Order: sequence, then structure tokens, then C-alpha cells
Amino acid sequence: MTAHGTRTYEQVRVGEVLPGLSIPVTRTLIVATALASRDYQDVHHDPDLARERGSRDIFMNILTSNGLVDRYVTEWAGPAAVVEAIRVRLGVPNHPGDTMVLTGAVTAKTDEGRRVEIAVRGTNGLGAHVTGTVAVRLPSTPGASPDTAVAS
Repeated sequence: MTAHGTRTYEQVRVGEVLPGLSIPVTRTLIVATALASRDYQDVHHDPDLARERGSRDIFMNILTSNGLVDRYVTEWAGPAAVVEAIRVRLGVPNHPGDTMVLTGAVTAKTDEGRRVEIAVRGTNGLGAHVTGTVAVRLPSTPGASPDTAVAS
């Protein structure tokens, strides 16, 4: 990492495993993030209506899941990383009282643009809540040239 805590492109290796991140899924997290993203669907804040619609309780919205995936990768990559793409698919819901554990691994590096792809998975007590990939552009190590970059 650089002095500012940002990973550089040359430091990252394909196959590198990101440390896991446990996120307690609270009722407050679900409701507050749904409101913050202007998602007023009742299944994200009204337990009775969520049950009426077939869910056991309220559940997290996709914008929150997407944001948590972004947070997970950018906390690992550091503040100079630029997220270029996030592609996620939702699975089982995140309900209050559960914990989502995010895990990931570097799956590819592309020298052009210093692009790194990370496969991400978020699981809870029911199974896989979110799976997908995140592509980030990382800065180069000062003084590194394409000739000295570590090939992947």
C-alpha cells in the first residue's frame, strides 16, 4: 500500500483474497438505507406488508446491497481507487437479525488502464445474498513502468 493506504496496481495479485467483512443486518440499516436511496417500497420498512407479500420480514433493497459491495472493495483498495463497474445479482434476502459476510478475490488484472476485477460474494444465514464482480482502476506505484509491472 502507499502512504495514503491505497493499493497500487503492481501490488495486487490475481488470486489474492480480500479479508472478509461482517455486516450486521439491522432493521435500522434496512429502513435507513432504503429511505436514503429514495426507495419507499413498503417491503423495506413495513413488516406486516412485507409478510403480506410473502416475505418473512422487511428486507434490504438492491441499492443498499450494491453500496455495501462498493464499500467492501473500496475499503480494501483504498481512497485512490476508481470504481469503473459493479455487476451484482441478488439471491436470498437480507432480513433483520442476520449478518451478511462479504468475501472476495482478485480474478483478473489488465495492464491497460490498471484495471483489477474482483469477484464478490455476500452470504447470510439463508445463503448467497449478493454475487458479482467489481472492476476498479488502481494507481501505479511511483516510478513503476509497464515493463516493471507484475504480469498476471
